[in-house]
Amino acid sequence: MSRIVLGVSGGVAAYKAALLLRAFTEAGHDVRVVPTPGALHFVGAATFEALSGNPVTTDVWSDVPEVAHVRIGQEADLVVVAPATADLLARAAAGRADDLLTATLLTAHCPVVFVPAMHTEMWLHPATQDNVATLRRRGSIVLPPAVGRLTGPDSGPGRLPEPVDVAALAAVVLAGGASALAPDLAGRRVVISAGGTREPLDPVRYLGNRSSGMQGWALARVAAARGAEVVLVAANVDLAAPFGVRVVPVGTAEELREAMHAESRDADVVVMSAAVADFRPASVAGAKMKKDSAGEPDSVPLVRNADVLAELVTKRRPGQLVVGFAAETGDADADVLTHARAKLARKGCDLLVVNDVSAGQVFGKADNTVVVLAADGPAAEIGPGPKDLIAAGIWTTIAARTAPA
Repeated sequence: MSRIVLGVSGGVAAYKAALLLRAFTEAGHDVRVVPTPGALHFVGAATFEALSGNPVTTDVWSDVPEVAHVRIGQEADLVVVAPATADLLARAAAGRADDLLTATLLTAHCPVVFVPAMHTEMWLHPATQDNVATLRRRGSIVLPPAVGRLTGPDSGPGRLPEPVDVAALAAVVLAGGASALAPDLAGRRVVISAGGTREPLDPVRYLGNRSSGMQGWALARVAAARGAEVVLVAANVDLAAPFGVRVVPVGTAEELREAMHAESRDADVVVMSAAVADFRPASVAGAKMKKDSAGEPDSVPLVRNADVLAELVTKRRPGQLVVGFAAETGDADADVLTHARAKLARKGCDLLVVNDVSAGQVFGKADNTVVVLAADGPAAEIGPGPKDLIAAGIWTTIAARTAPA
């Protein structure tokens, strides 16, 4: 069980902190909520106390014998401030200690994650950007805000990411440390494919695969948290879009192929994690094919789909890194890694991320283990662990092989 301090500052997005608190406690963590006085105008202390099982106070004058303004930060394994308003970021950057939350920030030896939420003009103001740069320089993690509906009719960057995204990224930091979300992808554009393509047989049926898209989603979420501009080409994935990511929905292998070629032209990194169908029906019936009817086929002729990964390798621009994925099983001819190395040589990509999918592993599961093979020889095993932590390890490997932005 980890000890998490959830700091809550005074913005309308404070209501989402209750949902984040619930996610932390359901994961088995001991959570101490430390709100600012302004935060309690939006969510009452009783809510945070009921959900956390711990007392809630905003000032340094309560529980004086406990020396709470020192002990809370000293004993924490992780501090997450969500929402982090422009005022809170400014006070933290200045080293202020004028309430319990800012005092806690000064005594914390653990990773600190700020999750900004404010109006767009406030986020983009040079003062806020300077404060963010200062906090990052000191080792804190400052996530980029989501883009979307703000208070009133306005939209833009400044929205608090959804609690499910924040909780997933917090788990990455707990498991991998602050370096797991290092801002080493800032200024880089990455394009990721995820999910599984579907090739229609008729208006009802299709040929598909078991890919859930969860690993691709984790790759996109972590890349955005590490500062990248992310485009996610999503094939039939039933998941909410990660924050800070532009999603391009596709259905078939040909639609994915067209989207990947269009989006990857100016990308720094292209990651093909989608499971793309190798074959499609030679023709698609205009009406449902019914059993015991004249239209019932004896067989379904198939034609080969284009090899999207191989095409992306052939057409990559100078300096672009192309990463493939391989869902493999061993057989009588060779083991998983032998098959994967042959695929790496055949495709010509820079890195190949290998999943052993024997016995129902990986697909639809929360955890994963991968081996990253490099065209120049090295291999690295990442995991086992949650797919967001696996994604962080993959991006660390990628970032080490790309030129600084």
